[in-house]
Amino acid sequence: MTETGQQTSTGTRHRLPVRTLVAASIGNAIEWYDWTIYATFSIYFATQIFPPGNEALALISTLATYALAFFFRPLGGFLLGRFADVRGRRTAIMLTILLMAGGSLVIAILPTFAMVGWLAPVLLLLARIAQGMSLGGEVSNASAYLGEVAPPPHRGRYSSFFYISTGGAVLIASVLGVILSGSLSEDQVSSWGWRIPFVVGGLLGLLGLWLRRAMPETEQYETNKDKAQTIRNPLLLTLREHPKAVGQLVGFTLLSTLCYYTFFSALTPYATKSRGADPFDVFLALAIATALFVLLQYPMGALSDRFGRKPQLLFWSAATAILIVPLSALVRPGIVGLLVVFCVGLGLYTMMTSIAPAIMSELFPTEVRGLGIGAWYNLTVALFGGTAPLMIQWLGGAFFWYVAAGAVLAFLTILTLPETKGTVLR
Repeated sequence: MTETGQQTSTGTRHRLPVRTLVAASIGNAIEWYDWTIYATFSIYFATQIFPPGNEALALISTLATYALAFFFRPLGGFLLGRFADVRGRRTAIMLTILLMAGGSLVIAILPTFAMVGWLAPVLLLLARIAQGMSLGGEVSNASAYLGEVAPPPHRGRYSSFFYISTGGAVLIASVLGVILSGSLSEDQVSSWGWRIPFVVGGLLGLLGLWLRRAMPETEQYETNKDKAQTIRNPLLLTLREHPKAVGQLVGFTLLSTLCYYTFFSALTPYATKSRGADPFDVFLALAIATALFVLLQYPMGALSDRFGRKPQLLFWSAATAILIVPLSALVRPGIVGLLVVFCVGLGLYTMMTSIAPAIMSELFPTEVRGLGIGAWYNLTVALFGGTAPLMIQWLGGAFFWYVAAGAVLAFLTILTLPETKGTVLR
């Protein structure tokens, strides 16, 4: 893997360690790929895993399993975040990628309800729980790793790799949706085609494990590991000594989570089932918008290194609050409207995702960084992300007012953040 040169303010060139950055980010990419394909293909495999007599009830049960697994994310974030603080970032993210790939392969070979009855949904739930705990640890620990290996003037650029790889993986999921919906009949996708993306997820996990085998540990972890090991009740410590950071993390994560699940997950079944859009058009629009999402990550990360994190976040939250409801009116049959919805929504979202690891890493000191991000980030995601598909089914068009309210809350939270570009991590 080659490295990329970047001109610094002193005139010397900084070399981005691209292989290390890709290795750190790929686990999160694989894990979000798995979560995305579950949400995307749930409309096809629901009646395979749950009783097929009532299609609506089967879909609700599948989405409820999706939501329930989210509530194991805070537990995974707490346990694996603490593990990373005391045993190392590299060791922790090796473990998380194994859990996620294993869960994906289990779902790929899952027996149907017709074959084993209620054992099928039980096995699905267990696989999702493992993936939920894994993702809870992966996001926080990979974010901490990227924040710690980055030189302060380039933390935004380093952070952008997190969602470059994630967007790339989600793009693969979207392209698979286009291919499968375009080449297979709906009956074929429902009977066996939905398994293909989960097999791909397991193979991507093996690739990620291979890339991570040679990752170096961060110097900040090595310097602070003894201090981390002496901490007792670390979760209470984050509330007692860093309550403002906890509140800020929850405030902007709420909107980030709603944006992610609105555009990458919930809109797909909503557009096809509730608004009558053609599945091929939805998948194609999402694929094009996801490509734009990937392309904008690095420029947005570099922009934050130059002009600051706070202005970028304020623009993202304000624009989302203003535009999300008008955009929802364009969710209807026809590729043009769908393209506008996905491209505008995901284009704005890059202003947050490109610097998410930097922002979260800058909130907590090294000795509690993994746990602090892991516990509170994942609790917020569980509450607002895990319920997003169910909320959009329940609220319908009113769901977008719900997102707008979250954007207003995030904007007010971001106003309290200090500017952190170029600062040295604690």
